[in-house]
Amino acid sequence: MTEGQKQGQLIVISGPSGVGKGTLIEELQKRRGDLGFSVSYTTRPPRVNEVDGKHYFFVTQQEFQRRVEEGDFLEYAGYADNAYGTSRSQVDAMLRRGQTVILDIETKGAMQVRERRPDATLIYILPPSYEELKARLYGRRTEDEATIRKRLAQAKKDLPYIPKYDFVVVNCQVALAVNELNEILRAASHKSCYMQEVIGRYDRSFAEDGPAGQM
Repeated sequence: MTEGQKQGQLIVISGPSGVGKGTLIEELQKRRGDLGFSVSYTTRPPRVNEVDGKHYFFVTQQEFQRRVEEGDFLEYAGYADNAYGTSRSQVDAMLRRGQTVILDIETKGAMQVRERRPDATLIYILPPSYEELKARLYGRRTEDEATIRKRLAQAKKDLPYIPKYDFVVVNCQVALAVNELNEILRAASHKSCYMQEVIGRYDRSFAEDGPAGQM
């Protein structure tokens, strides 16, 4: 990070499979030039039209476990019989460049980030209803019945984690949800910059005033 450059903001976005997180993030990237999306590692096979290195880094169970043992992940967890993890070094490099870094991760991973990076902003994306979530999962026709049932069961397991997030956005319409996300990111960025500026100013003031207690 160069002198005078602000540290980037870490944003975590979670939500059930099929809620439209990927679409929302893509639309956000079109609107903003400061976003860096961290590509997660996963052991699940790619879906149709998914590209290795763009949507995910698709790796074997053995490769994933090696990275876990080497401490390469900021967070990692299992979801619907597959493992997902976020590269610590990738995230830190983008933050040093002053980018707003978005992590698209599940709830257990998000809680790990909350513990390790308490300054992160956590956002949970909800569908308009459970029935709408089912319709979206069946409608995309990329998974079999058993996999969809597992994803719906996982969505119910997420419920106790939602109050631990800073914000909740309901994805009824993509444009409206993106507007809400953009406002949240703007607020998080202003808060971060404000805190750094104020703390820095007070640090300088106290340093100029001499040791504590000096009159």
